[in-house]
Amino acid sequence: MKVVILAGGFGTRISEESHLRPKPMIEVGGMPMLWHVMKIYSRFGYNDFIICCGYKQHMIKEYFADYYLHRSDVTFDFTNGNHMTVHNNIAEPWRVTLVDTGLNTMTGGRVKRIKKFVGDEPFMLTYGDGVSDVDIGRLAEFHKGHGKTATITAVNIGQKFGVLEIDGSNQITAFREKRDNDGSVINGGFMVLNPEIFDYLAGDETVFEKEPLEALSRMGELMAYRHKGFWQCMDTQRDRQLLEGLWSSGQAPWVSRC
Repeated sequence: MKVVILAGGFGTRISEESHLRPKPMIEVGGMPMLWHVMKIYSRFGYNDFIICCGYKQHMIKEYFADYYLHRSDVTFDFTNGNHMTVHNNIAEPWRVTLVDTGLNTMTGGRVKRIKKFVGDEPFMLTYGDGVSDVDIGRLAEFHKGHGKTATITAVNIGQKFGVLEIDGSNQITAFREKRDNDGSVINGGFMVLNPEIFDYLAGDETVFEKEPLEALSRMGELMAYRHKGFWQCMDTQRDRQLLEGLWSSGQAPWVSRC
């Protein structure tokens, strides 16, 4: 199953960093947030990634173009035709497809643009700025078991995002903007989608979190995987500092240090 990561937005809420680089390339512990997200999936054996690029996409492409070199010990022998020998490669076993999904394309439009790379099979989708200790294996099994079109990971958090209404069978009955008296269950990303999702994506102007998810919830085709563990997005500098502090303390819940 391929993993699609949305990494093309402007990151305006953390503009002090994102004016220099794409938001998923902002570093925590010396590594981009995008790398942290990919490591979460890789831990569970998901190593085939499709990155939806947009704003300052060249920085993401250049990072992966040099990734193998930067993660390895190398010898450059200029006396032998500029020969390079790689020692002790510790790069991950990743296959990474980087796709230009447009500068101003909305999230749903970005997903629609990578359809040909996904093929006619279920795939995972998440954001390039959020980390969690969610069990990806159990998430995949949950999605396979209920047979619906889409699963999103539901997490408890403060009232900054759209709200999910979930019934007793974990079916999402509404996906809407928050109200002052709402609870705190929101879409945490880490989604699993059947290929039928592309039927709900009209074009570049489609916001994935609006019409497509709202339509799926009305049709009974949107399910919630409830995650009660750690989840944190990097939406502001304060969020970044929180994540950096967790990493520095050795207590980052999203990290497997085995």
